[in-house]
Amino acid sequence: MMAGIHEVKDDDNIPGDVAGGSMEMVTFTAIIDDIVFPDGRTKLACLGGGGPQSAFGALLWFSNGERVGLAAKVGTDFPDSCKDWLETAGIDTSGLVLWPNPTLRTWQFSEPLDGSIHEILEDEDRESESWDMVLPELNMLPPLYQKAKTYHAGVHPSGLDVPFLRALRDSGAEVLSVEVYMYAEEVVPYSELQALVSAGHIFSPNEREAASLVGAGTPLELIGRLSKLGAEIVVLRRGPLGCIVHRSDTKETWDVPAFHTVFYEGRKENCDTTMTKLQKTGLEGMDVEAILDPTGCGNTFCGGFLAGWYKTRNLLTAALWGSISASIMLEYEGIPPPMVSQWTAAAQQRLNFLQPHARKIVFT
Repeated sequence: MMAGIHEVKDDDNIPGDVAGGSMEMVTFTAIIDDIVFPDGRTKLACLGGGGPQSAFGALLWFSNGERVGLAAKVGTDFPDSCKDWLETAGIDTSGLVLWPNPTLRTWQFSEPLDGSIHEILEDEDRESESWDMVLPELNMLPPLYQKAKTYHAGVHPSGLDVPFLRALRDSGAEVLSVEVYMYAEEVVPYSELQALVSAGHIFSPNEREAASLVGAGTPLELIGRLSKLGAEIVVLRRGPLGCIVHRSDTKETWDVPAFHTVFYEGRKENCDTTMTKLQKTGLEGMDVEAILDPTGCGNTFCGGFLAGWYKTRNLLTAALWGSISASIMLEYEGIPPPMVSQWTAAAQQRLNFLQPHARKIVFT
């Protein structure tokens, strides 16, 4: 058995937490990514799946010893390099559950024009098995994981994972954040859609995913439809256009541009999003890297947003934290180096730079 990873057996007792305390956040799912870049280069055996990226995005804003854990089913082939990255980043790994099957692995194809990602399971024969591995049941996890203060989960765009989400919310969590990990390939029945969208406190699709669920429309139309379906907070992620965030109860709405888009505005010569050679440019004391890889940036945004909402209950602050978290992930192929503390000062600088560019919208 891999060190630090819990093997589940039929008569198993779930391990307790010897350190005590509490778990501020739990994120879900670990997959091994093999990434293909627009120029044909590849980077293999990258830590992916959304859970590590969401945890990284949150940890950028946690500085008081808050604990963030990753819950995932992994095989004995889960690379030591991936587990080492998690532990060095300060992510609790006691929620990694050893499964008898190999760790899920996917090809990720990055598109040069819009930064979108196409995901293909490497062994299509494992598709049905993959559903069982993506999200470990709550009762499989250590006690602290079962009573975390917040959760973030990426789920299928249907009613498939609604029971799982309800279990998370019924655990007493303060905040449950939900994203869908792909667009809907067929019409989702209204009852399933309503159950999905209203399952958490935060619902965060990108524009394509939102349109696949509620039909094509302007960003505000998409948000309005999701709000009517029961989403308490809608976070519409728009890639290089940033995000629009909305509270259904107060109608508060903000349009927050993407950090790199604002940073490079008027500097078109430095804004080639297809570049793969690392370049640095400075503005107001900031070091900003070229855009390298959008893989996992949406997940990272969600982690930062959840951290911001949990700590401040301020919609704009949460959107800014998510945006800055994503901007750091965007500058690395695969995942960044795991020493999260090295970005604390840079994240605050970027936050101060981006905040004046946020625009409040009157939502009718």
